[in-house]
Amino acid sequence: MKDNMLIKNPHAWFGEYPASLQSMLNIENTELAKRNLSHWSFMAEEMTPIWSMNHTAAHLNMGQLWIKDESKRSKLDSFKATGAPFALIRLIQKHFPHLHPSEILKGHYQPLLQNFGVITATDGNHGRALAAAAQSAGCPCTIVLHAHVSQEREDAIAKYGANIVRVSGNYDDSVRKAKQLAESNHWTVVSDTSYPGYQSIPLDVMQGYAVLAMESIAQCPQPPTHVFLQGGVGALAAGVASYYWEKYGAHRPKLIVVEPQQADCLYQSALHAKPMPATGSVDSFMAGLACGETSTIAWEFMQNSIDFFGLITDDEAEATVKQLALGSYGDVPIVAGESGVAGLALLNSFAAQDKLKAMEIDQSSRVLIINTEGATAPSIYQHVTGMSPQQVLDKQTEWLMAN
Repeated sequence: MKDNMLIKNPHAWFGEYPASLQSMLNIENTELAKRNLSHWSFMAEEMTPIWSMNHTAAHLNMGQLWIKDESKRSKLDSFKATGAPFALIRLIQKHFPHLHPSEILKGHYQPLLQNFGVITATDGNHGRALAAAAQSAGCPCTIVLHAHVSQEREDAIAKYGANIVRVSGNYDDSVRKAKQLAESNHWTVVSDTSYPGYQSIPLDVMQGYAVLAMESIAQCPQPPTHVFLQGGVGALAAGVASYYWEKYGAHRPKLIVVEPQQADCLYQSALHAKPMPATGSVDSFMAGLACGETSTIAWEFMQNSIDFFGLITDDEAEATVKQLALGSYGDVPIVAGESGVAGLALLNSFAAQDKLKAMEIDQSSRVLIINTEGATAPSIYQHVTGMSPQQVLDKQTEWLMAN
């Protein structure tokens, strides 16, 4: 095994969900998020599918393997459609309490919101979701992109009418620039990462992400014993962990967070028992996980609920994108982007070395992975897989008809 690619969190515990955390993220508000977002035309009418990966599970020598496929969440191709749009609804409600939340993203209040500017920094998917929601609501929107965000991802955001600002440096530099522009222009930052004095909006974003957990519990035939979550700044992991923890208490599943080796801020936070920056270059093939600084509010939820923190290489992620596209081992082909495959990439790495027991996984384990995105950078996807996203979807349709 490569050295230092997994740590067990000594501070994780299986007690009841603390009231202090429940006051910030809770099942009641997750249900509210689901209801509010259901009125947005961008959202799929049904829950995103959970694929049973029976052949892959047998290959990995575990009991069950499920993949919740967020590539089908909306035309935005990622789970981010649950976060920034819900936070935008909540933000507008706070400033205009008389507005009905179900009507905001229908554009019924555009004249009222034409000067209500919002801004965020992004690696791609979060900014795309905010831009689409702001366009639907009628808010001016500015998106700050760092030097490593591709032109393809910029174009996908700009199509929703957002003003694009480019900065040199990495994601964390773009976060600082967004904060500066917001202050000078009297805009509001809608971010999934928090910093001192900025917590309520990231909490709303995280609350939206908890919708994934709510759906997965309804969909899985049995509760998972292990849930793999992408790292980034920690917002997804915190949102999903909060729901499972409140729902199951001491019987919650084991939770594993996965990051790129060079963007290891959450791994480092676990090592030092406090929010820490990444130790590597941060830039990664997994663009959505190329984050160097931990969200402080997310860490409050993660520090006692995430059981393991794992790291993967870009090469492992790339191989897993191709694996899912091909429908390897006879399972359904899935369109999964670079960040979407993180959980399976970690499983592959440890299974290949017969080290799954390090994550307390055995033949009785029921494992849930979230494919957080589809081919949000189609040219990269085609380069890696040799197929367009549509070709993989065609293969998926053929598989479903045959099975």
